[in-house]
Amino acid sequence: MPGDTKTPTKNQTLSDILFAEKLLTEEQYNDVKVKSAAQNLPDESILASLKYVSEQSLAEAKAKLLGIPFIDLGSTSFSPQALEFVPRAVAERFSVVPFMYDDKTKTLSIAMGNPVDLEALSFVRQKTGLTVKSFAAAEDDVAKAINQQYRQEIVGEVGAAIKEREQYDKIRTVDSKDIAQIIKEAPVAKIVSTILEYAVTSRASDVHIEPQEDRVRVRYRIDGILYDRLSLPKSVQEAVLSRIKILSEMKIDEHRTPQDGRFNFRVEDKEVDLRISVLPTVFGEKIVMRLLRKSGGVPSLQELGLTGVSLKNLEQAMLRPHGIVTVVGPTGSGKTTTLYSVLNKLNTTRVNIMTLEDPVEYQMPGINQVQINPAVGLTFATGLRSFLRQDPNIILVGEIRDQETTELAIQAALTGHLVFSTLHTSNAAGALPRLIDLGAERFLLASTMTAILGQRIVRKICEHCKVAYPPLPQIVTEMKAVLGNLFPPVNGELKLYKGKGCQECADSGYLGRIGIFETLPVSDKIAALVLSNPDSSSIEKEAIAEGMITMKQDGYIKVLQGITTVEEVLRVAQE
Repeated sequence: MPGDTKTPTKNQTLSDILFAEKLLTEEQYNDVKVKSAAQNLPDESILASLKYVSEQSLAEAKAKLLGIPFIDLGSTSFSPQALEFVPRAVAERFSVVPFMYDDKTKTLSIAMGNPVDLEALSFVRQKTGLTVKSFAAAEDDVAKAINQQYRQEIVGEVGAAIKEREQYDKIRTVDSKDIAQIIKEAPVAKIVSTILEYAVTSRASDVHIEPQEDRVRVRYRIDGILYDRLSLPKSVQEAVLSRIKILSEMKIDEHRTPQDGRFNFRVEDKEVDLRISVLPTVFGEKIVMRLLRKSGGVPSLQELGLTGVSLKNLEQAMLRPHGIVTVVGPTGSGKTTTLYSVLNKLNTTRVNIMTLEDPVEYQMPGINQVQINPAVGLTFATGLRSFLRQDPNIILVGEIRDQETTELAIQAALTGHLVFSTLHTSNAAGALPRLIDLGAERFLLASTMTAILGQRIVRKICEHCKVAYPPLPQIVTEMKAVLGNLFPPVNGELKLYKGKGCQECADSGYLGRIGIFETLPVSDKIAALVLSNPDSSSIEKEAIAEGMITMKQDGYIKVLQGITTVEEVLRVAQE
């Protein structure tokens, strides 16, 4: 029987470790042992041919057997300095990829597809003249990392800028009075502009520059997911931070309190508005940059992913002259974008549209947009009170978050205004009980609320590497149970889709995002429920009986249409 994996014994094999970690069943384990003995081949060859476990699990077990640390390259940030030491040809020849360099100890960390390749280790040692620390990794991951990192301009360009910066440091001694000049100099400016250019070209919504104990990590949020893309040496931390502070007009000598700022950045024909937040952490100040694109316009409701019953119900609520329409979902679920799309559709010269936002994310021509400023007493509540004296037809209140704003929004709807707002609840049915909790009068709420839209954002399958596959029977059963009579008739075998991963989508299999929605129109029956102390489940039950399509159902319909994957829908819409 297999031994303990924590301390591999002399005769322990890969299959022993995998069995002990419950990655092989007893039947599979015995099968490997029999085939290994019969064919006189090591376990590794048999496991690779049978594909009982993933390549990563196999590499992890191999690392454990050899007593070498394992590294998952998919979640590792690469240091531009480390990549400079090993040319691409050498990396490909020996299936190695450098990912970290420690300047103090002159140690280069490399991931190896074959961690017992002593020739590769000694070659890298001789070529670089550094201490080399080896890590085991899945061979496919190493090949993918070589392909990605050596072709990625961001790593090469930042690496060159760091090298240039090191040359600057060698040449002269800097007086503290000259620090402002150094920050403006080419290498630091180049590092910052390269980080931002990559953010714009890779469609990132946020950039995180995070000081760690021994390096500075740069991560990009692309299609809602954070990706590690770069690792900077600690030596450039202060200069990069100060450069960004100067651009966003913050105090560069203030390191103890959080600061906010903004500036515009242009790459070719694309202009972005950057919102900068700086926060002191244990290892230095962390920077988060939110990118708001100025070009590209506001998407239509159909482009956002609203279709069928959900779209029809929302359009009916939008065209009413008064009432409240609320969009609900967690932070980052696209509520503001949906409301901008709605306002864009309603925006004509015949109506006065006023918005109260925190902050104003997109500037829309023809709409009066106001940013709240609690420091001078301009809150959602005080702003809304002033709005009613400005003769508006349509009002957008960024968020209903207290009793006063709730009462004023209802008051505005009762006096003949169309009010749009957002609320933090997990689904459409939860909005009505939440507003009652915030102090709304039941009978007023029942008569003013016209529709509630619940939403989430899912990633779309990359069209460049989309492939069909037969889903597992339990997935089909689950989808049939959720969709009921919405599940389409299927001739032959059902096929779903996923992205294999390609250059266009940076090997993620996803490119772009789309919303999944549920629109709950407040019918007479639901209004009656509001008057009788409702809970969200009884409201949802009634809405479904009246034909509402839930977010999960909308997600599964988009899965069947080949727009997104089951994993994405479960990631965002699983209760």
